[in-house]
Amino acid sequence: MLPQLLLFFLFYQPFYPDKTDLLYYFDDGRRVPITNQTGWQRRRTDVLANMQKVMGPLPPKSSAPLNIRVLEEETTAHYVRRRITYVPEAGDQVSAYLFIPLNAKGRRPAMLCLHQTTKIGKAEPAGIGGKPNLAYARELAERGYVTLAPDYPNFGDYQFDPYAHGYASATMKGIVNHRRAVDLLASLPEVNPNAIGVIGHSLGGHNSLFVATFDDRLRAVVTSCGFNAFPKYYGGNLKGWSHKGYMPRIADKFNMSPAQMPFDFPEILAALAPRAVFINAPLRDANFEVSGVHDCVRAAQTVYEKIFRKPQRLVAAHPDAEHDFPPEIRKQAYEFLDRELR
Repeated sequence: MLPQLLLFFLFYQPFYPDKTDLLYYFDDGRRVPITNQTGWQRRRTDVLANMQKVMGPLPPKSSAPLNIRVLEEETTAHYVRRRITYVPEAGDQVSAYLFIPLNAKGRRPAMLCLHQTTKIGKAEPAGIGGKPNLAYARELAERGYVTLAPDYPNFGDYQFDPYAHGYASATMKGIVNHRRAVDLLASLPEVNPNAIGVIGHSLGGHNSLFVATFDDRLRAVVTSCGFNAFPKYYGGNLKGWSHKGYMPRIADKFNMSPAQMPFDFPEILAALAPRAVFINAPLRDANFEVSGVHDCVRAAQTVYEKIFRKPQRLVAAHPDAEHDFPPEIRKQAYEFLDRELR
């Protein structure tokens, strides 16, 4: 049972009708302008609480040992690739690929690499199958990053029913697993624990944002084809967000209505400020219509610029492409990570 104070905190946070209007918070129903970082933290607290209304409460971090097991290992000219499992919480075991660069001196930056909606899960960012443009765990390892590509629930080798284990969403279970993946990376002797980031495409693109919102150890985020504002997601039809692979409460409690949603992506982007965020949002992405991305970035940029004076930390690229992560944009993203994490 959650403590009554936590239940009150999660379910009685203020509702913000316009999620693009970020420079104020409610105090006992009174609208208070935000002019500094202290004020922004009040609004950010509301954002995280409102996300949990939809995703379910974030559990305390597990104290179970990670119990990393190496199932197989392959050495190439650039890295050692290990297929591993790790324990995110008692009674569970996630499968992942871990890349350790060869001939690297000292502690290295590291990247958590999250896959899109694909049956093979972690194998795609590992470059073992799937689309060549999405092999970012392998490519970043070739650039000298330690990388970890885990499976999301019910993809790859990982079968797990989050609802049978008390979760309100697969999204929150993903956040729990991915936070523990950060624990894993930070525990490695090859990794600089102060230089860890996250990258993902599509499913991995929004999961990158979600885990970074709840884990400020992630110093840089690359999100590819991962979001737009809910009112412009398929014309405001949130059915795609409300199935069991994501957040069923969007249908059950919020009627798949953007107007009733407690949170939206402008707030999530702003909640990451002043950390570094690189967005790939193609002009012809049929999943996430690009003007809805512009709405999110424009709103979040007010926080990056007016509150933190770091507008350069929020970057968006818009290639003339469909739902893809083209080579020239990946190059820009990797150079962005080099500047932020090396």
